[in-house]
Amino acid sequence: MGKKSRRTSAPAGGTPKPKRVEVPFVERPFEGLPAETDLVAMREILPSATAELTVRGTPVLLVTLLPDQLPGLRREDGTVVVAMQTRMHSGDASRDIAHAIEKAQDLAPGQALRLSELPEPGTRLQDLIPADDPLTVTLRRDFDYWVDPATERTRELEDALATAAENAVPMAAVDGVTSAYWTRMGREFLRWIRPEPEDAVLDALARLRARRETDLEEGAPLIGAFRACGLLVPVWELNRGTEADELARPCAAFEERFAAALGVRGPLTPDERRARAGIISRQVTLR
Repeated sequence: MGKKSRRTSAPAGGTPKPKRVEVPFVERPFEGLPAETDLVAMREILPSATAELTVRGTPVLLVTLLPDQLPGLRREDGTVVVAMQTRMHSGDASRDIAHAIEKAQDLAPGQALRLSELPEPGTRLQDLIPADDPLTVTLRRDFDYWVDPATERTRELEDALATAAENAVPMAAVDGVTSAYWTRMGREFLRWIRPEPEDAVLDALARLRARRETDLEEGAPLIGAFRACGLLVPVWELNRGTEADELARPCAAFEERFAAALGVRGPLTPDERRARAGIISRQVTLR
């Protein structure tokens, strides 16, 4: 019997196991959802954040991550808690999270969700969250959402939560600016998740760079960009000691320059093309 015949033969007395259908890759998985850029942040860069929603009558809490990288759990009060950052990834982050929500809804209260294989095509977050529903992402300085309110908080538990908070990278949202996140990693940086198509963002940044207008403020240069869930995330290195509450004004000023550059039509000039190539050369992709 040839190899092909052996692979397709059914087990003795059984039927062939149906082949799993892979989830198609989706470059921009959260497109069309409210707070798309903040969901990308929860998925890719934020250490601790939550978002509350209701799915088919069930309270759901989306969180950045859970202990042991669990995909989800169901609390004693019936609330479903689902992590955006997990070990298992199909080609569509939106499908992964929706799958975890649906599976966690089937759990008995107090149970954790254990997934042994990737989902097949099916429900996505876009099917569970109406496009016009508000979705607010809240940054957290703690991981208290790990603990079911019905659980007794022992000294050991409190110590574990404190250790997790101490080890998290400091991060804060810039007031009044959508999806702009300050962080301190030795130096201070700003990461700003842009909702526009990647090519449009690159062209606008290239036009600004050719005019030497990409600095957020004096001494705060644009140092590159990375891609996350199909969106571009420019990164600035800030002046030493800059805090998040000092960035609203320079971000607003940059937003005006950026919007003007986005509105320019026509091909890039040679200087702008060189600037664009330089930005692309410093790009990395997160998943």
